[in-house]
Amino acid sequence: MHSMATDRRSVLLGLFCTALPLGQAIAGAPAPPAFLTTGRRDGRFHAMALDGAGHILGDVPLPGRGHGFAVSRDGHHAVAFARRPGRFALPFSPATMQASAPLPLPADRHFYGHGLFSADGKRLFATQNDFDAGRGVLAVHDVRQDYRRIGEFATHGIGPHECLLADDGRSAVIANGGILTHPDWPRRKLNLDTMVSTLVRLDLASGDLLARASLPPALYQLSMRHLAATPDGATWFCCQHQGAATEQPPLIGRWDRNGEIRLIDLPATVTRSMRNYAGSIAATPDGRRIAVTSPRGGIIVVLDGRSGSFLETVSLADTCGIAPTGDGFMATAGTGEILLGGKADAYPDINWDNHMVTLKS
Repeated sequence: MHSMATDRRSVLLGLFCTALPLGQAIAGAPAPPAFLTTGRRDGRFHAMALDGAGHILGDVPLPGRGHGFAVSRDGHHAVAFARRPGRFALPFSPATMQASAPLPLPADRHFYGHGLFSADGKRLFATQNDFDAGRGVLAVHDVRQDYRRIGEFATHGIGPHECLLADDGRSAVIANGGILTHPDWPRRKLNLDTMVSTLVRLDLASGDLLARASLPPALYQLSMRHLAATPDGATWFCCQHQGAATEQPPLIGRWDRNGEIRLIDLPATVTRSMRNYAGSIAATPDGRRIAVTSPRGGIIVVLDGRSGSFLETVSLADTCGIAPTGDGFMATAGTGEILLGGKADAYPDINWDNHMVTLKS
């Protein structure tokens, strides 16, 4: 275990929660799971449950590299999704870390790494690629029937990535990244000269398109990927730029309930440090703080969730996963480090990967 210094204001602002040293036993009853994340240990991939102090409570082996999660509102059900263009989505219990059968998947589809549960927990929705038709879909699964696939909705875009249950509990917000891919060329991006990224809101009962927004044409190579919701009905998003490294467009934005998109201007040195790549975004439950990770830049960018003004950066090499912890955040890194309370403690045998989510009690 080791630690690294962060900006002193992180401690003063309470942006990252205080924790016990990792590996230390907790007195009394076992702590409940507070977070889910993915990681690689001994050459194998896992979904892992952590308590509020960053201790590992259990894990579920994954058949390949994991990406994101869907978690039911009551925290009783979760699904771990494969990294694009993966073909597995594994349901499990966060309390017991016992997995059930993977979700069914048609031969001409693959997962995009994210999904969501309906407000009542009876349906699971997963972003997928209809790769022969070159279009995005949101697959619909019946949770009560062992996640049987019962249909799909068009996402009205290409490359749907993260999706969130909207504040009305009846619709979903989806980030269509705009990048055309095909599993015959697993990580190749096939349409960078013509890509269009959009945010859409879909009715989860009918699949009807309720709203759609896109960026200015000059930013057509800016791929909106990951999302975070705030209590004012806004959706914050972060992007990955597919154009020239010298262009350095804004990577963070806000879609308000009136349908307006606002991109956030950061100090030039911060934008440059992010290296055109944002990995994850999270908001505190009260919406007062927004945090965005940049694994390529090795920094976490913190914003005021009301004004959008820049507050600070926190250094954490190869950081990607981030999740709210009440009035702060927990962040993970591929180095095995977990940022807590102004310091970074580490599991030297684990490479934390991609995303993490907070479990609701």
